[in-house]
Amino acid sequence: MDAITNFLGIFNDYIYQWILIPVLVGTGLYFTFRSRALQVRLFGKMLKVIAGSRDAEKGQISSFQAFAMGLAARVGTGNIAGVAIAIVLGGPGAVFWMWLVALIGMATAFVEAALAQLFKVPWYDGTFRGGPAYYIWKGLKSWKWGAAFAISLLFTYGIAFEFVQSNTFADTLKSTYGVNPIYTGIAMAIITAVVILGGIKSVAKVTELMAPLMALVYCFLALVIIFIHFDQIIPVFSSIFASAFGLDSAAAGTAGGFLAALLNGTKRGLYSNEAGMGSAPNAASTATTIHPARQGLLQSMGVFVDTILVCSATAFIILVSGLYTPGQESKLEGAALTIKSMSSTLGSWVEPVMTVLIFFFCFSTLIGNYVYAEVNMNYLFPRSQKATLLLRLTVVAAAYIGAVTKLSFVWTLADTSMFFMSIINLIAILLLSKWAFGLLKDYEVGGGESAFVSEGNTYLLGEIAESIWTRADAGKAH
Repeated sequence: MDAITNFLGIFNDYIYQWILIPVLVGTGLYFTFRSRALQVRLFGKMLKVIAGSRDAEKGQISSFQAFAMGLAARVGTGNIAGVAIAIVLGGPGAVFWMWLVALIGMATAFVEAALAQLFKVPWYDGTFRGGPAYYIWKGLKSWKWGAAFAISLLFTYGIAFEFVQSNTFADTLKSTYGVNPIYTGIAMAIITAVVILGGIKSVAKVTELMAPLMALVYCFLALVIIFIHFDQIIPVFSSIFASAFGLDSAAAGTAGGFLAALLNGTKRGLYSNEAGMGSAPNAASTATTIHPARQGLLQSMGVFVDTILVCSATAFIILVSGLYTPGQESKLEGAALTIKSMSSTLGSWVEPVMTVLIFFFCFSTLIGNYVYAEVNMNYLFPRSQKATLLLRLTVVAAAYIGAVTKLSFVWTLADTSMFFMSIINLIAILLLSKWAFGLLKDYEVGGGESAFVSEGNTYLLGEIAESIWTRADAGKAH
């Protein structure tokens, strides 16, 4: 296992440094330029869209529910354990690269979510299905490449990332309370089964309340710690920026230097905010809305909440705690470091509170990941109840297996699988980006209130076969 982990680690460093990071950052910068920095220009509109996105017909999934499912999958172990790992390995400077990936990734998140809405298809249960597999199929006319993405995502989100969620919570209980991971795995499997056996609608109902609430509680605790250590805010920022560019050798991580900060910050940032990976669009496509661009703006805001708010909260908790020393091996890793950092300021009473929070972070992400996987299983095997049942049983099994698997192997495997699906999606959205910018133009010309119609729309590249955005249904939410 150690040999496999070491090999994959070397492989991951190479492909991230020379392939994924340049493509990811370059794509985000290009989309930011083409959209005239929509993440800045339309930030206020994003907040307004969130406030008015809860309406949907009975049996359908609202824009807010889809946003919450995407947020549930984003806000998870990447925010608690992933940030801690990035700081230990890459130093405080890793936080800067997480910020950068998120800010430019907001434009990427808009593009992929808007495309998911544009090329989505109606489903027999009254909802919709869409995402990269579908816009590759409908937009690029390639069912096979859509299938390649779907298979890659099924492994990444149906297995590898489910391992990560369960493993993080099991490690938290073991390091804090000495609970045997086997018992944690059994409990996680049972609770996961209860929710996902009800399908996507069941997940939507649970995450609608869980995801926003857990993020707010966690950020509140972080704000209390920042207030207590108010005098350290400027030194923390200085350390982050100096370490990001290798200007302060004392602030390097255990891997040392600028490259370590760049690689670890980018990998953990990508894993956390998911912009460009092609994951969140699967949830975005299930929503009922009057315009594809509206859901694009919602998903863009999801990246901001995930990284700029929640990940930054974790970073400050760790960097002001005094438990972490740059360049030195840490006895604590992952979520355990975050919990101990928080309790060092607020007291031991916060440990059980954080344990509960981490459970919700892990569990919400676990079931949010399931939504992504089901959408792609539906792509490969439409209307196959046996295939869907097999997926649900696989996710339940992954919830158990992940709890009893070594942490380093789990994270390394997740990085490897994430690379392949990300590259397929990034190429697809670059090829289809003109459709997304046409949607943005149509949305802005209409003031954000007009219903979208694809037929004869001069802002699009052409007509869409089998489109649900017809003139006959104009004014209705889809």
